[in-house]
Amino acid sequence: MTLAVPYILAYLTGSIPTSIITCRVLKGIDIREHGSGNAGATNVYRVMGFKVALFVLTVDALKGAFGVMLPGLVLGKVTVEYQIAGGLVAILGHIWTVFAKFKGGKGVGPALGVFLALMPVPALSALLSWIVVVAATRIVSLASLIAGFFLLLVTIMCYANGWLGMGIPQVAFSALIAVLLVVTHRKNIARLVHGTENKLSFGKKDASS
Repeated sequence: MTLAVPYILAYLTGSIPTSIITCRVLKGIDIREHGSGNAGATNVYRVMGFKVALFVLTVDALKGAFGVMLPGLVLGKVTVEYQIAGGLVAILGHIWTVFAKFKGGKGVGPALGVFLALMPVPALSALLSWIVVVAATRIVSLASLIAGFFLLLVTIMCYANGWLGMGIPQVAFSALIAVLLVVTHRKNIARLVHGTENKLSFGKKDASS
């Protein structure tokens, strides 16, 4: 039973619907009824602007990082596999939140926090790729998908060259998250294929879907 405690806590922490709570407190709206209808930082940016979106993204990332730390805090010294499991559960809680009928965000924010806590160099490399793609295309979904696979590529390169202590668990976890991002972005992928995916409008709110 003790072994389950950190993972239950990680799931519940990941499940906290940051965007829903923040938008309701600040503006009295349900973010799921505006913009694209997604409860994630990108839609918060469209509806509420950059500062609020940055706050939501930061809190979501902290939820993921906390999920990584929870096994060690509850169980004492643990291996990286325990930390990975805590991070994964936090991400799943964000995507399928018990507090919002199991409909949450797409997992990008907490995944960023998880990988920054576990593998900071690959995570920062992926974040840089995300920034470059968003700046070039203004398409967040495309940037998130590319960042996920770039993270996997960098992790594999580190493992193959014996850099940064990367091992099979980190490679496997990176691959799993890359696949999970494809699953959560499947509607976006369909729109990308048809050329109808939403683009960000920098410097102003965009409440369009």
